[in-house]
Amino acid sequence: MKIVAYLYSDPLLESPANPTIWGFEVDQIYQDLGGRQQLQQLLADCHVEPANYLLLQRLDALGDTIEEVSDRLTQLESLGIEVIATEQSYNSSQLATTNSPNIRANLFQLINEIQKDQSSRRIRQGHARNRLKALPPPGKAPYGYRRGKDRYIIDRSTAPVVKDFFEQFLLYGSLRGAVRYLEKKYNKKISVSTGWRWLTNPIYRGDLGYHNGEVISDTHNPILNREEAAQIDRLLRRNRRLPPRTASAPRSLAGLVVCGECQSHMTVTSVTRPRTSKEYLYLRPIRCPKRPKCRAIAYEKILLYTIEAICQDLPRAVASMNTPSLDGVKQSLDLQIAQNEGILAQLPALTATGVLDTETADLRAYKLRAEISQLRSRLAALPPVNLQAIAQAVSIPQFWNDLSESERRFYFREFIRHIEIMRQDQEWWLKLIFIF
Repeated sequence: MKIVAYLYSDPLLESPANPTIWGFEVDQIYQDLGGRQQLQQLLADCHVEPANYLLLQRLDALGDTIEEVSDRLTQLESLGIEVIATEQSYNSSQLATTNSPNIRANLFQLINEIQKDQSSRRIRQGHARNRLKALPPPGKAPYGYRRGKDRYIIDRSTAPVVKDFFEQFLLYGSLRGAVRYLEKKYNKKISVSTGWRWLTNPIYRGDLGYHNGEVISDTHNPILNREEAAQIDRLLRRNRRLPPRTASAPRSLAGLVVCGECQSHMTVTSVTRPRTSKEYLYLRPIRCPKRPKCRAIAYEKILLYTIEAICQDLPRAVASMNTPSLDGVKQSLDLQIAQNEGILAQLPALTATGVLDTETADLRAYKLRAEISQLRSRLAALPPVNLQAIAQAVSIPQFWNDLSESERRFYFREFIRHIEIMRQDQEWWLKLIFIF
């Protein structure tokens, strides 16, 4: 008894199938990637020495149309080969030995399923070919762009609104604040979720993102440059660590201070005295389980001590970082990007000399561009190279005194993960936990 198997994969849509899925009982495996040369070889071999069984995952592996599938099934079954589709309810021997209405009904249902699958595959192949050419995906262009012939084009009437939104977020680090700013200045109402999609959408960075999660870089003119995009990503990661609704809080220490005694986050509260306009700010634990509860502390004192601690501790923390290894990581990523760009530049010459056909070259170029995009994302996620210079600048007390509360909030959250208030009897001191 001879058992053969056939595997087909479309490189535009899927990775090559693993031939080991059939186990050790199969005598020979034929596998095609894109074309169907091995299927033709299978038919030729079976005319010389027919097999007893042919294993398939799905019947539509035999052709791109229902006519091709039917024709090849007829050829195989005329040679006495029993065709079995493991992912579909098809067994040619059952059809040949019974006239059961249920089996015939299942066959018609299977034919309809194959037709739908092939129609869906043709649509997805068209979209995949557009991806290889770095063409925009189907659908409406994002706000700030309009569709051109083969790429997105900046819409000069709406792009300034998007640009202003990004600048507002970069200035204050508050998504809700940037959304409110758009409504106030431009009467442009968007939801917070829409604003978040704008901040993370690769299209505004000059890249194309597809439904499979892959990103192709430098496909059109960006509204957001690479440095701004990297800063936005850092701000979004930073805001995710904060308690809800503190990213846009007016006070710079909001969401950062934790009571070291009860481990409760501390909130800013204001107190006023009767018949006076003066406001007193305090930081008190939100959910303190102790009895009596941990006492509140004046906000201005903690702010002053925080600035003093940053000026003393931040330069030491940055100096203790393993910066040579960080530089090595960046150099390694830059080298990999340069190598991929070098291979990408060689593809036109290889196509012109016939070493690669156009389809293979397009597929290779697409994969290289996707790898370059991933490497650039990893590079952008690293801390800035001039971190030591920044630490020296912000360790001057006058720097902090000249800032507004919202500007202090931005810089605090750029360096500080959280601030712990350590207590002992009636005394307390601060412990700063930096993000690096």
